Amino acid sequence: MDKQNKKRVAMRVHGKVHGVFFRASTQEKAEELGLTGFVQNEADGTVYLEAEGDAQALEMLKAWAHVGPRAAQVEKVIVKELDELEGFVKFEQRR
Repeated sequence: MDKQNKKRVAMRVHGKVHGVFFRASTQEKAEELGLTGFVQNEADGTVYLEAEGDAQALEMLKAWAHVGPRAAQVEKVIVKELDELEGFVKFEQRR
C-alpha cells in the first residue's frame, strides 16, 4: 500500500461496550477492511483502539464503531488523528 494514503487514528468508544464482544467484533471488522492496530477494554468502561491503513478503510471503521456489534449501545466515539504511523503488523485484541 502506498504510504501516502496510510493514516493512523485512535478511537475511544463510550457506552455499553464491555461484555458485548466489542473487541472481537472490532478485530473482525478491522481485518475485513485490511487495517492493522489494536483494541482494548479500559478500566473506565470504554473501549480504546488504534488503527492504521487506507484512509477510506479507516472512515469505514469509524462509521462501524458508532454502531458496534448488535448487543452494544454506543453513546459516543471520540476520534483523534495521529501524526505518526506505528507500523502495526496485524490487528489484535489486548486485555
